[in-house]
Amino acid sequence: MTAPKMYRTNIRDVPKVEGLARKDGWVEMQVQFLIDKKSAGADHVVGWTVLKPGARHESHRHHNCDEFFIVLKGKGHIYTDEGDKPSGEGDVVYSPRGCWHGFNNTSDEDVVLVWGWMGAGSIEASGYEVDPASHP
Repeated sequence: MTAPKMYRTNIRDVPKVEGLARKDGWVEMQVQFLIDKKSAGADHVVGWTVLKPGARHESHRHHNCDEFFIVLKGKGHIYTDEGDKPSGEGDVVYSPRGCWHGFNNTSDEDVVLVWGWMGAGSIEASGYEVDPASHP
């Protein structure tokens, strides 16, 4: 039996995800999948996102995984079932599978998020769905 191997990378070595479409709720976002099924054989994802001023991840949900994110820098609004709520540095947000959520950078500075999907190692496996009411 082969022992499991540690996976290690550096954020500077991980490419930004290409092809994130506005129609799918990704508006001017810089996203990196630091750990996922493809890179590490993991059944979860750890990611890094930078939202420039005006960038947002429209309201969406995952049918097959839970998500968390931590606001490392900046402020904006999170999308919740009860409407938009202010969010800023130090906030830790957990969205169980099926729960609508998102983030809008309403400030004039970058927002930096570290986030994870628990239970899915890729966007395809996550059961990603953008809220059709969140954009025209």
